[in-house]
Amino acid sequence: MKQISFREAIKEAMSEEMRRDKSIYLIGEEVGVYNGAYKASKGMLSEFGKKRVIDTPISELGFSGLGIGSALNGCRPIIEFMTFNFSLVAIDQIINNAAKIRQMSGGQWEIPIVFRGPTGFAGQLGATHSQSLENWYAHCPGLKVVIPSNAYDAKGLLKSAIKDNDVIIFLESERMYGDQMNIPTQEYYLPLGKASIKKTGSDITLVSFGKILNLALQASKELEKANINLEIIDLKTIRPLDYKTILKSVKKTNRLIILEEAWPFGSISSEITYLVQKYIFDYLASPIKRITLEDTPAPYAKNLLKIWYPSKEKIITYAKNLLSNK
Repeated sequence: MKQISFREAIKEAMSEEMRRDKSIYLIGEEVGVYNGAYKASKGMLSEFGKKRVIDTPISELGFSGLGIGSALNGCRPIIEFMTFNFSLVAIDQIINNAAKIRQMSGGQWEIPIVFRGPTGFAGQLGATHSQSLENWYAHCPGLKVVIPSNAYDAKGLLKSAIKDNDVIIFLESERMYGDQMNIPTQEYYLPLGKASIKKTGSDITLVSFGKILNLALQASKELEKANINLEIIDLKTIRPLDYKTILKSVKKTNRLIILEEAWPFGSISSEITYLVQKYIFDYLASPIKRITLEDTPAPYAKNLLKIWYPSKEKIITYAKNLLSNK
């Protein structure tokens, strides 16, 4: 084992796959000379050269389209967005081209491409830089959407994403790039579409993904003092979604909380709630609860951010109320 940061795990995944396959390249704003906006490509320009680590103008629509065209011609591009808020500039290329070409060509063309970069709330960055848009992309057939919660998962999932022949949306939290974790020194891959149980429990199933899952792990320690035992599921991939792991757990605990860093309307928690009530309604001992961002753009003031963003205390309160059927 070795201890590395989240950003180093991302770099290792890209570098290992680029050494294996010369058709893979990285393209985006400041990925080369500047080593990446969050230093997730540090040193890659010197190793792979400017033909495989490509700095671009500020034109997400342009370099995303370039990447899609190259994927149609035998390359396997990794497209980095400085933040996924900026992916909205390229959303026509992603939704109307990348996600559709396989189906519209009758399966004749594959698009092996990864769109990756930071997502979500990262402090006082204002409303336009504090958005979680994974449900937008998960809504679209033809895309796979991956959101790791730690460095170990990030490396294994990104390596699998780069080898995959489908279009991958790979989301990384800005607030996790410096997080340290022990990971294996040997090469490994993690399957897309498979959730993991981060903590086993018997009282309540809590489903989450991305960095906010760590709030659930913190809350679970406090709840254990009150003899409340959470089972925590990390989805890791939200499309395809691992329904089986969720349903099996809820059948055991009979209660469900969904925690996500997104607005409530049309969210991933809405989809999970529908599927649970559709298939195992009779197993539920209490109504399903969800914890999301408040339904407003992100505020800037610190006191308002505390209200807007989910807290450990809110998870604890919801869990206690769920067991008392409030």
